[in-house]
Amino acid sequence: MTPRVAPGLLAFYCCCVLGWLTAAHAVILEVKDGNSTCIKADLSANFTITYPIVNGTNIVVVPLPGSAVLGNRSSCGKSGVSPNVQASFGDGHSLDLVFSRNDQMYHVASLNLTYNLSDNATFPQSSSKKVMVLSTNSSQISAVLNTTYKCQSSSSVNLGGPGVNITFFNIHLEAYMPSANLSTNETVCSADLPIPTTTPITPTTTIAPTTPVTPSNPEPGNYSVSTNGTVCLRARMGLQLNVTYVSKSQNKSVAVVVNVQPNVTSSSGSCESTTATLLLTGDLANLTFMFTLNTTTKKYQLSALNMSAAWQDMAASVHVGNSSLEYMQGTLGHSYMCSVEEVLPVVSTFTLNTFDLQVQPFGIHNNQFGPADVCPMQKDNMLVPIIVGACLAGLVLIVLIAYLIGRKRSHAGYQTI
Repeated sequence: MTPRVAPGLLAFYCCCVLGWLTAAHAVILEVKDGNSTCIKADLSANFTITYPIVNGTNIVVVPLPGSAVLGNRSSCGKSGVSPNVQASFGDGHSLDLVFSRNDQMYHVASLNLTYNLSDNATFPQSSSKKVMVLSTNSSQISAVLNTTYKCQSSSSVNLGGPGVNITFFNIHLEAYMPSANLSTNETVCSADLPIPTTTPITPTTTIAPTTPVTPSNPEPGNYSVSTNGTVCLRARMGLQLNVTYVSKSQNKSVAVVVNVQPNVTSSSGSCESTTATLLLTGDLANLTFMFTLNTTTKKYQLSALNMSAAWQDMAASVHVGNSSLEYMQGTLGHSYMCSVEEVLPVVSTFTLNTFDLQVQPFGIHNNQFGPADVCPMQKDNMLVPIIVGACLAGLVLIVLIAYLIGRKRSHAGYQTI
C-alpha cells in the first residue's frame, strides 16, 4: 500500500524546501587594493551542517544571507599571502574563498567555513559552544585568466568533516582582475554546458553512428618545468583529447578525438613544495596539469586538470576542468609510468587518453626520472604472461615427473634372475 502524507505535513515540507531555496540571496562582494579591484564575487550558497545536541545530532541548512559583508581577512594578496574574499555573516560565521593561479588559469585553492555553535538562533539546542573551522581544497571553481567564472547550476562540496557541505549556485566571479569590471569573456562550468543530443531514429531511416573516429596512437612528447635552471618536473607522454562540443556547422553536439602534436606544443609551469603545475600550450588546446604532494604519506597525485580550446567549428570556446582528481599516483622521488593506454575522465564532455606515459612532479635528481611506480593497468597486463609462464612451467614439470616415474617402472620389469 502506498503511504499517504497528510496535506498539512506535505505543505510544511514544501514550505521548508522553498524556504531553503529562497533564503539564500545573492551576495555581492568586491575586494580592493587601494582603488584597484582584484576580486569580484556574486554568488549564492547554502550550508548543510550537522551539529551535536544533548541526545545526538541535529541538521540545519544555513543560507548565505544577502546581508553578508566583506570580512577583514579579504585581501588582494601579497608576498606569502594568497588572494582571499571573505563573506562574514550572523554571529561569528564566515566563508573564505582563497585563490591561486598559474600562467593560464586561476582557481579557488581552498574553501574555509567558520561557524559558531554558540549561536542558538542558528544552532538550536546545540550542546557545544565551539567555533568550528573546516576547510577543503576540493573546490571545482576554476577559470581561464581574464575571464569570468560562471556557473548557474548547483554544486556541492564537502568541507572535510562528516555532515558539513556547501552548495553553490548562480556564481559569477573573477579573481586577478585587470580592471574593475567583470570580464565579458566567460569560463562556463561543465554543469552548465549543453547536454549532447542524439538524432531520433525512425523505422524508415537509418542514422550513421555518432561514435568519434579514433586516430592512431599519438606521438609521445617530452615536457619539463624548471626553477632557477633546475628541472623540477619531467613528463614524457602521448596525449589524446576526447572532446564533446557544439558544432557551428552541424548545429548540434559532436564528439571528436584528436592527438596532441608535440612539435607544436610548448611547456611551462611552476613548482612549489607541495604543488607542481605543468602548462601545455598548443595549436589545438591548452592543458594545465596540477600535481599535489601529501607530505605525511610522501605520495603525490594529479589532482586537477583544465583544458581550453577554441576550434574553428566550435560555436563557443570550451573551458573545462576538474580539481578533484586522483590520477597518476606515485611516491616522492619516484616517477609514475604507464606504457599502456590510460583513459582519464575529467568532466562529462572531456576525457584525456594517455599513451607511453612517464611523469615525475617532485623529487627529481640530476634531471632524470626516478624509479618507476607502474600503473595498475600495466601491472595487470604483466600479470597475464607471468601466470601463463607459471602454468607452462608447471605443465613441463608434471610431464618430466611422469616421464621419470614411467622410466623407473620400465627398468623394474627387467630384473636379473
